[in-house]
Amino acid sequence: METIACRRCDREDAPPLERPPFKGELGARIGAQICADCWQAWLQHQTRLINHYGLDVRDSEARDFLYAQLEEALFGTGDAQEVDTSKEGQVEW
Repeated sequence: METIACRRCDREDAPPLERPPFKGELGARIGAQICADCWQAWLQHQTRLINHYGLDVRDSEARDFLYAQLEEALFGTGDAQEVDTSKEGQVEW
């Protein structure tokens, strides 16, 4: 079974994604450097962000926010924005 060294969790024998999550340089970087477990954790966090802030992913500013959070969570310090449940559904762009 193929494994990767995951940049996020530092596991040397982490299970890789089956394929990059989307096209382009960022998708390729995620596919090569982020394990399937960390990707699943990101998807759960992303869902919390979308739901709690009432984000419309069709909106370019909402997508930019999510991409910035993804970069920070997976390739930065790992500290993506915590979900502030007091603002649920009330984010103004």
